[in-house]
Amino acid sequence: MIGLIISLLVIGLIAGAVARLVVPGKQSISIPMTILLGVIGSFVGGFLAYLLFGSDNADGFFQPSGIIGSIIGAIIVLVIYIQVTGRRSRR
Repeated sequence: MIGLIISLLVIGLIAGAVARLVVPGKQSISIPMTILLGVIGSFVGGFLAYLLFGSDNADGFFQPSGIIGSIIGAIIVLVIYIQVTGRRSRR
């Protein structure tokens, strides 16, 4: 159980960091928010993959396609977050 939680946090950090690098502009969010962004993005990416391809749990928890889906989901979540909160750093 602890291993699963640590795996989710590490994958969330990686996916959130890559999403922040891909989306243009400055996002002023902290490291815990980056992890949360990646974890939520992982769920969004997994949900989209389930809708498109159906369920396939035969290969286990850690899959390269899951990391890519997590990054795509994190990008989607980050773009929505930026649109909802607006860019407050313009001066």
